[in-house]
Amino acid sequence: MKFIERYRKLAALFSYERTVNIDDHLLEIRPFRFNQAFIGPEIKQIQKTISATAFCAVADDHIEENKTFTYLVFVPKGAVKTDKAILLLHGLNERRWEKYLPWAEALAFQTGRAVILFPIAFHMNRTPQYWNNPRAILPYVNNRKERFIGSDNTTFVNLALSSRLSEHPVRFYVSGRESVFNLWQLIHEIKTGQHALFKENTSVNLFAYSIGAYLAQVWLLSDPEKLASDSRLFLFCGGSLFSRMDGSSRDIMDRESFQKLQDYLLNDFIHDGTGNGKEDFIEKAFKSMLSFHKYRSYRERFFRENQNRITAVTLKKDTVIPTLGVEEALGKKCARRMLSELDFPYAYAHQTPFPVHNRVPPEIVQQCFSEVFDRAATFLA
Repeated sequence: MKFIERYRKLAALFSYERTVNIDDHLLEIRPFRFNQAFIGPEIKQIQKTISATAFCAVADDHIEENKTFTYLVFVPKGAVKTDKAILLLHGLNERRWEKYLPWAEALAFQTGRAVILFPIAFHMNRTPQYWNNPRAILPYVNNRKERFIGSDNTTFVNLALSSRLSEHPVRFYVSGRESVFNLWQLIHEIKTGQHALFKENTSVNLFAYSIGAYLAQVWLLSDPEKLASDSRLFLFCGGSLFSRMDGSSRDIMDRESFQKLQDYLLNDFIHDGTGNGKEDFIEKAFKSMLSFHKYRSYRERFFRENQNRITAVTLKKDTVIPTLGVEEALGKKCARRMLSELDFPYAYAHQTPFPVHNRVPPEIVQQCFSEVFDRAATFLA
């Protein structure tokens, strides 16, 4: 497969509305609906205290797009039921799946598993459409730049996340917690044979990128029903402690919001949580991935005991999710076995590890893409 060609072809085929045939690889992309059944009283209670933002008059707990939405699954063509799946989790502030379509196709084609593209809360198609409309958002971008000196890298791309997190940084935890409940529901439906595509006791592995890796780690650390006790996890450009991350970017969140988020998570939240005095298994798992010393023995023991089913690949020049942060999360001894750092021979960024422009020879991008996804497919097959 040629990565850039596949990217362009799959982007042209993309649809939330209908099944798409990929004839040359005997695959289909099928849409499924997710109806959120339960997120726990803690999330509802916190969301009721969070005021709406200027650009969105609807409060978080009334955004229907976040509760009922479509997700896509790459499956072998004509498959009626399957017993093998890979759950693919995306990065922070993502609004479109096109970047991930060649990733999912490669995993599905090489492993024979169905690959589920599942959106994190308030990401992708789980938001009102106008959040991603430059014309609708631009006035709020200009207003934010005037209000905050530290918002010089505010753009229409990061405005929604920046505004929401700077006003109420607890949203980062709440949306993460909600996403854990969503994974819990989805995997429970798959494992118990309630999903239309999957047989009972289907094997579910995970491919997690960027903040999706943080979510996957929290899910595995908590996992109350032990639904993922036999799952494998491949981390790509992810898996770091939050304290080592740098999310200040024109396409993630602006500087002012990231500083507020850091201050809240690493000072207020890490010690007191949401203030209700009821730290549960999800909150403990979330906190253990915030900083090096918080629940260190709990975190490192988990990775030590599960090192055969978790592996990570980082990129040397990645400044958003640095290798050091992943090493500290896993523990140095485990990292020597579980972690590999790569460095591609072209200018790349965390957000674009495989560029689709013409400034890099396509064959070089293809080699680097194959280096990562051949490893991932072998590990997750």
